[in-house]
Amino acid sequence: MINEIKNQTVGALLGTYPFAAVYFDGHHVDTKGRESVTVVDVFSDFVTAAGEDAVTTADELLEGLSEHVQQMLLFLADDLDTVRSLNLLPGTHKDGTPENFTNITINSGETICIVGPTGSGKSRLLADIEWVAQGDTPTGRTVLLNDQVPDRKWRFSPTHKLVAQLSQNMNFVMDLTVEEFLEMHAESRLADNVSDVVVRIIDQANALAGESFAPTTPITSLSGGQSRALMIADTAILSRSPIVLIDEIENAGIDRQKALELLLSEEKIVLMATHDPVLALMGGRRLIIANGGIEAVIETTEAERVILKELAVMDRRMTDLRNRLRRGERLE
Repeated sequence: MINEIKNQTVGALLGTYPFAAVYFDGHHVDTKGRESVTVVDVFSDFVTAAGEDAVTTADELLEGLSEHVQQMLLFLADDLDTVRSLNLLPGTHKDGTPENFTNITINSGETICIVGPTGSGKSRLLADIEWVAQGDTPTGRTVLLNDQVPDRKWRFSPTHKLVAQLSQNMNFVMDLTVEEFLEMHAESRLADNVSDVVVRIIDQANALAGESFAPTTPITSLSGGQSRALMIADTAILSRSPIVLIDEIENAGIDRQKALELLLSEEKIVLMATHDPVLALMGGRRLIIANGGIEAVIETTEAERVILKELAVMDRRMTDLRNRLRRGERLE
């Protein structure tokens, strides 16, 4: 890789690998107006100008740039999109008895709900999937991808993120506006039409949130519901992770049905731990967790879908009442 990039001009390098600009900026190497100069000459001139203050050499800068480019190419690899199905093979309950199933297959574009009492093992199941367990976790479960034992990269490579996890608690610490944050993420993903992607994510997030926010809103000032709405929209539209794990978002202050519809429209595998009957019945199946293991797999029936419609009407009514209270209206 070093030999490939060292004699390229800066302009040619950035044309092929636009993310290389982050490396130049991070090392305070000014490339403005030097697009026709080779990379090796830019680094040599930078070190020469630093003189005795130089803390690195041109060769070290080249080696670092080469590693940065290779890592970013791995990070942006398209093979994340090749996960078409996830298989769960049984482990054991906390008492060592076998789980009550043989093989659970979940396909892209499908929602599976995970239900059970607090402490029953819902989060442990989500962790097994995120870790791509191979019989080496406390449950002894095995996770397959596309009916096969997954490549080790899904478990150990920081550049291959199989799972995007959305939890109840999300906090931002970066001093950026919503627009700046999304632009940075979109550019790191080499998204086409970054501005269009940013607008789409913000529009979708505002459709989910109870209270809208502007592109110029600092992300640190977003409410809990707004933060989760932003992350759900960002995950659905921009994240390359094919599997989304959602841990109890019923109290997130967002439109839950729209959130699921958005995620599924992007052909994600969605697994959702929940205590909410509305969410639980939205999935095609639900896994019943007890004593640390999967006790049963229940398919949603037509009778339950009728109940879901009734619950959805009541849920919308409750949401409307909450919004009216927030606006300071009387409930008359």
